[in-house]
Amino acid sequence: MPGRASAPRPSALPEPVFVEVDIDGARESIATSVLEPAARPSSGDVVLCHGTPWSVRVWEPVALALSRNSRVFLWDMPGYGASPKGADVAVDLVAQRRRLAALLEHWGLDRPHLVAHDIGGAVALGAHLLEGTDLAGLFLLDIVTLDPWGSEFFRLVARNESVFAAVPGPLHGALVREYIAGAANHALAPEQVDLLAEPWLDDVGQAAFYRQIAQLSPGHTAPIVRRLGEVRCPVRVGWAEDDPWIPFEQAGRLRDLLPGDPEVVAFPGRGHLVPLEDDVAVGHAVRAWLGAVDGS
Repeated sequence: MPGRASAPRPSALPEPVFVEVDIDGARESIATSVLEPAARPSSGDVVLCHGTPWSVRVWEPVALALSRNSRVFLWDMPGYGASPKGADVAVDLVAQRRRLAALLEHWGLDRPHLVAHDIGGAVALGAHLLEGTDLAGLFLLDIVTLDPWGSEFFRLVARNESVFAAVPGPLHGALVREYIAGAANHALAPEQVDLLAEPWLDDVGQAAFYRQIAQLSPGHTAPIVRRLGEVRCPVRVGWAEDDPWIPFEQAGRLRDLLPGDPEVVAFPGRGHLVPLEDDVAVGHAVRAWLGAVDGS
């Protein structure tokens, strides 16, 4: 039956720890998790940045694999996942990049590695280029930065946010699940789709789902694009060849705008949700990149 949800499996990630950061004198709460190697010292710090409409759960299998060797930091951007999603929470890209910069300072991380997906790429690049955050390296995976971005659905929601927010819950749930499934070319198992959809299905989540779409703007990525040549750390670009949201050709365009002619890692036959569609390949690519950056 369309729109019917199975019970999402429990997350293998630890329960989030809520930390507070100061943004212009206001305290903001962020849901975070930290994974550490159990059997050896950490080889370095890796911060994972999710996109929209995801949460840390998009990184779950990759994070668990990376944590065998590295200390892994995850955060749900405010407006997403387990973080606050109220109407008073700004969810534009400027707010998110400032939160990331403040969160890295709160964690006391000195030049961490950042791995970023979707709008997480714009957030990570914005923290680096516009907020002055120094990094050891960036792995950019199917990121939202270059024009064009934002689908017809995005533009429709931006014009009619209040209408979508008032759609009856079962219809909203069916729309969200189809939206998520389509990002992966319908390659995810139903329980994976339900896991990603879950934060958006209650009344608060439904309003937040359309609010975050309405507040995202290419105007906030334009200053980042103008400064891509100023990136101060090693970069690797990863892209799914069958991404239905952001075409693979953007990987080459992004490479050409970044310094140092960074390598592009292609994921054949995968869609926009490649961290879940092929977590083994993504984990291998990230570990290879970490080894190259660190000289190990």
